[in-house]
Amino acid sequence: MKKIISLALCLLMVLTGVLALASCGTEQEKLKIVDVNLTDEKYAFVVKKGNTQLQSDFNAFLAKIKENGEFDKYVAKYFKNEGEKIGYPIATGSVANNETNLIVATNCPFEPFEYLGEDGKAYGLDIEIAAAYAKEKNLELVIKNIEFDAIFTQVDTGYADIGMAGITVSESRLELNDFTTEYYNASQKLIVPAGCTDFDNCKTVEEVEAVLKGLVDKKIGFQTGTTGGLYINGDADWGFAGFKNISGKGYSTAVAAANDMLNGNLYAVVVDAAPAAAIVTALNK
Repeated sequence: MKKIISLALCLLMVLTGVLALASCGTEQEKLKIVDVNLTDEKYAFVVKKGNTQLQSDFNAFLAKIKENGEFDKYVAKYFKNEGEKIGYPIATGSVANNETNLIVATNCPFEPFEYLGEDGKAYGLDIEIAAAYAKEKNLELVIKNIEFDAIFTQVDTGYADIGMAGITVSESRLELNDFTTEYYNASQKLIVPAGCTDFDNCKTVEEVEAVLKGLVDKKIGFQTGTTGGLYINGDADWGFAGFKNISGKGYSTAVAAANDMLNGNLYAVVVDAAPAAAIVTALNK
């Protein structure tokens, strides 16, 4: 009887170990970030060319919240998960632009700068800055969630007052629009499947690019209209040589690109560093 009990206990222990291993397997990482900054960028908010009043007012507001510490509190909320996050409704249908509202054109998801919560509201660093500015100016905040490329057109034609979507300042964009003062330093990074070892020994952008130049028949995804696409495809105005051996594929969002990579259709995804961290954290759950 003791032998039978001992055997049963051994079988139970083996079964428990197998189940534990199976459980650990489901928690393995799916994606990881290549921890090398590929670019050096500055974010600012875009306004219509010649709208010096809004540009000046918003610059003064940014200077104020940076000086009084409010800006740091917003950053802590979305980069360190400290403090209560506040969501704001997304506009549905057409909205008339007038002197009583502040129409913000954005593009979700681009966490932590802007994203949609489970309640369907817009959250993020840019969104709370916009809300605080609207409150100070006694304006109704109107948030339009649209395609990234359309933000510039909406602002230029007056259908939106300001574009806030983790937008990088560039010479080509400055020809068509004006920008507020820069508020965030950004860079592009690569997201790759967790099992990819190609970049494990890379410490510099030159080493990462050497690997990229050696690829054959690989596709890299990016969000259409963003710096990621310009980096992969090349752009003289931005100083990006591009990679002729790589096929770049644009998506409506970087999240969509990352999901397609999980489906085996991409080698990597290039996106801004902070959203890359948020994407990897979310998809590794």
